[in-house]
Amino acid sequence: MADVEVLVAVTDPEVPLPRYSHPGDAGADITTREDVTLAPGERRTVPTGLRIALPQGYAAFVHPRSGLAARHGVTVVNAPGTVDAGYRGEIAVTLLNTDPAASVTLAKGDRIAQLVIQRVEAADFVPVADLPGSHRGEGGFGSTGAS
Repeated sequence: MADVEVLVAVTDPEVPLPRYSHPGDAGADITTREDVTLAPGERRTVPTGLRIALPQGYAAFVHPRSGLAARHGVTVVNAPGTVDAGYRGEIAVTLLNTDPAASVTLAKGDRIAQLVIQRVEAADFVPVADLPGSHRGEGGFGSTGAS
């Protein structure tokens, strides 16, 4: 049994619903609803044909598929993309072909990304003059040392 119910509408009856490939997967595969060819270094926003209604307190995050990146050098720009609970439009994924020499062709129905559904909290942002101390302090990128 699923932990949360997500309503899904498709723009075309041939568009498959998001699907988990294996038990325990965090991300459900989503597909392109049209054929697309990405030239070397090209990025394009690709429609999925999916519209969803998330319950309040949830968001969907669009993540790259590791297999697409490893085999073809295609990744998701702005990853993870955020789908808020109030959004009802078609989910689109901005793909980038990182290969400097080869084009990549994706056919309608090919898996292009993963949709991860997560519970999210709304924050009450409280202005203060100073923040409490922490172990890390103001250390930013690279502050934890070399790997």
